[in-house]
Amino acid sequence: MSSSSTTRDDQRSASKVPSQPDNRLPADLREGYADIGDQRLHYVEAGRGPLVVLLHGFPEFWYGWRRQIEPLASAGFRVVAPDLRGYNLSSRPADVAAYEAGPLVADISGLIHERGADSALLVGHDWGGTVAWDTAMAQPDAVDRLVILNAAHPRKLSQGLHHPEQLRRSWYFFFFATPDLPESVVQANHWHFFRHFLRDAKPALTPAETERYIQAWSQPGAATGMINYYRSSVRQNQKQALAALRPIEAPTLVIWGQRDRYLGQDLAEPESDDVPNLAGVERLPDASHWAHHDEPERVNQLLADFFGDAQKG
Repeated sequence: MSSSSTTRDDQRSASKVPSQPDNRLPADLREGYADIGDQRLHYVEAGRGPLVVLLHGFPEFWYGWRRQIEPLASAGFRVVAPDLRGYNLSSRPADVAAYEAGPLVADISGLIHERGADSALLVGHDWGGTVAWDTAMAQPDAVDRLVILNAAHPRKLSQGLHHPEQLRRSWYFFFFATPDLPESVVQANHWHFFRHFLRDAKPALTPAETERYIQAWSQPGAATGMINYYRSSVRQNQKQALAALRPIEAPTLVIWGQRDRYLGQDLAEPESDDVPNLAGVERLPDASHWAHHDEPERVNQLLADFFGDAQKG
């Protein structure tokens, strides 16, 4: 474990899953830690069958998938939902360089192999979607099928940031890029800044759900880890990043909440050259950025249907 990461004893002493009963989660929800290089990823797991890996976004953690884990497990899949590095009970390195695409991809491909599989059905939302895009490009053999929820393909996002309206929506990218100040701001007033990001979720988060998020954000070093995704993104050489893009081989489905206040609707559909096996873009007119929270039944059905071929195999 690198000196900038939390220790194993620190992680084991943290609250276990679940800290409070949640009838949306399966009774046999299993918790574990996967050692991937010098990082340690915390995850929860349920079910048996083809492996589905769910990658959460900002400012969530594995619990953001609480409405998907049990339905997918009941549908015959083995579901693994990790805390991405920097979040909750996973390693929380302080270095901005630790949040570049290469290390994040290595985490996910390593987790798939650590759980005993050669490849997985990969789902990502928001920053988890960005990591999923990158994993499908860099490690094509590790991704059987790909589902993206409200996360623009890197080329589309780069194009979008050339337009004033998307720049306005993405203002927080540049605020988070500053040193030190964001950590102080996000923790003020009982984490009001992070809680405000989740305000569009319908139904609104309950006090118990909000407390679960606050508990995750309060882990030592978590605020810096979460914000470092943005610092790394803003600091990267954009020309080099675009030159490194590769076509995604895996069949891909995009699910898009149309009432996303952070990403414009025109960012939903990737270029055909970048995603030649696009199965479609499923737009949910009444869903926000948090489509998996707002319309879980629809999202769960889309996932089960799209992954059905793997289940039969």
